[in-house]
Parts: sequence; C-alpha cells; structure tokens
Amino acid sequence: PHVIAALGDFVSVNSALEVDLLGQVNAESVDGRQITGIGGQFDFVLGAARAAGGRAIIALPAGAARGTRSRIVARLGAGARVTTPRFLSDYVVTEHGVAALRGQSDAGRARALVRIADPAFRDALERAISP
Repeated sequence: PHVIAALGDFVSVNSALEVDLLGQVNAESVDGRQITGIGGQFDFVLGAARAAGGRAIIALPAGAARGTRSRIVARLGAGARVTTPRFLSDYVVTEHGVAALRGQSDAGRARALVRIADPAFRDALERAISP
C-alpha cells in the first residue's frame, strides 16, 4: 500500500460479491463458503485511501442469480468475509448509479447504497434501515 499511496490521484477499481448498508465489502465468500481469496483488493483500497487525491471504487452488478438476489444487502450474512472494511469504502458503483460513501454517516451510507441497489430490492433495504 505504501508504494500505491505515493502515486498521487491513484484510483483503484475492484469488484465485490456483495456490499452491506454500512459499506463493508465481501469479495471472497458466498453463503458463508469461501470461493476466492482476498487478492490485492485490500492493498489497492488502502493505497488509494492514503494517496493524495486517491479514490477506491468497488464495482458490481446490483443483482445476482437472475434477479432473485440483491448484491447490496442489509448486512453481510453469517460467515461472510469482510474484504474491505466500511471505513475504507469510498465509492460503490452499480448499473443504477454511484454511491459516494467517504465521510458519510452510517445512515447516509445506507441511503446512498439503497439508491444504487436493484429496484426490486430497494423497499426491503429501506425497511432494514428505518427504525
């Protein structure tokens, strides 16, 4: 990460399997079963966070399993791996838009992520954040 951090305006782009409403990124497991390793995601995200003008982008489709499953989830499931912690999440991008998370409150993060979720799942995600 320190080499990446020395590169001003560095932008990392990584993928994810799911992102929860706090901005925690899981890029390693499905239904609690690990299917891949961390790769370089954490190093690139951390390097981008430390770089002057750096940005970290997580890009993923909003849905999975032919539209039966949201990849923006209320909370990561039991056994899910946190590849990128919420405090390092910067931008999350789906085909429905961009959620800018850096500097947002937990509620602000959740609202931004619901806006880019698959429309079929937005109501359920809204209910998950409403008291």
